[in-house]
Amino acid sequence: MLLGAFGDPGHAFPMIALGRALLARGHHVTLQTWTRWKEHVEAEGLSFAPAPEYTVFPSGEPGSPPLDFYEAVVHATTDTVPLVRDLRPEVVVADILTLAPALAAELEGVPWATLVPHVYPHGEPHFPIYSLGARLPRTAAGQRFWRFAQRPVEHGLERGRRELNATRARLGLPALTHVHGGISRELALVATFPQLEYPRAGGWAPNIHVVGPLMWEPPAADVELPAGSHGGPELPLVLIAPSTAQDAEHRLLSASLRGLADAPVRVLATWNRRLPATPLPVHANARLVDWVSYARTMPHCDVVVCHAGHGTLVRALASGCAVVAAPAVGDMNENAARLDWSGAGVRLPRRFVSPRTVRVAVERALGDPSIAARAREMAAWSAGHDAGTAAALHVERLAA
Repeated sequence: MLLGAFGDPGHAFPMIALGRALLARGHHVTLQTWTRWKEHVEAEGLSFAPAPEYTVFPSGEPGSPPLDFYEAVVHATTDTVPLVRDLRPEVVVADILTLAPALAAELEGVPWATLVPHVYPHGEPHFPIYSLGARLPRTAAGQRFWRFAQRPVEHGLERGRRELNATRARLGLPALTHVHGGISRELALVATFPQLEYPRAGGWAPNIHVVGPLMWEPPAADVELPAGSHGGPELPLVLIAPSTAQDAEHRLLSASLRGLADAPVRVLATWNRRLPATPLPVHANARLVDWVSYARTMPHCDVVVCHAGHGTLVRALASGCAVVAAPAVGDMNENAARLDWSGAGVRLPRRFVSPRTVRVAVERALGDPSIAARAREMAAWSAGHDAGTAAALHVERLAA
């Protein structure tokens, strides 16, 4: 098996989880990804192959002009073809944003699959536009509105098809007549909770399978939890888990520490090794650390306050935690909307984040029994559905 994910933790980590599951089933697995993940890939027993790394967006560094996205895809595909020829894999699995391994597989006649490490981004005509953070419409009028609003999106998809076809032509591949050409029509694995997916009138296409979250995290030391209530019933534990890439000013972290300062809760907060520019307010009921293992810490928590990055969100739900989601950018808005729709948490729009609103949201998450019950239901589903094994079985069928 050859797996490919050129990207940040939200894309590389689910692929490591898939690789670990395939390895456990006796397969030889090579993961092509950025060099920064090499140590972790090899620690899992997977073979590592360095992915080509190009600057696609301006970096600000002299002498490193950015490449056009599809220009980078051409270079990366050309660099990946020798790896496919050398390994001769039975199947290639590429991350949804990592086109090079998929195109290289197609050039070499190898079956290829797509791993979607979040909710499926392409909806039905009446679904809200992806990443806006809008909820599924409940009325016929709402459905009509979104059908109309999707027209510019359809034009964008057609433009994307033309640009991808131009790239394919440069590589000697035939043109595609369909949009979403970066998603395999043989197998697409959607690594999220089915409870976060909006219902589709005709069900899923035969090639698409929602397998559940594929979760992996780097090793981390245990941290001491905040002290209890000195003889009384143990107070609820709230974890403040901000994004590792967004919110440079630590606005959510600061607002949470201030808003929960005198609340009847224990607070564990992390600044994720991004040193704040100014000291953060740490009160008697709180403990602030530089890093925390979500896998070992969240099962002890009652509520997780986060930016709704998919990895953090599904880890919290798999641990049975209610979630307060204050999305920062992009697909975080979509994740927060799906969380709100599922009933397992509270959405707090970024523009409303303040100490008072964070406290109100946490109080609601703790005080509404239906939210906690829904989070526990999703944790029970996760415990009974091994996402790694489910995904591996689909990959094996494709390879066969």
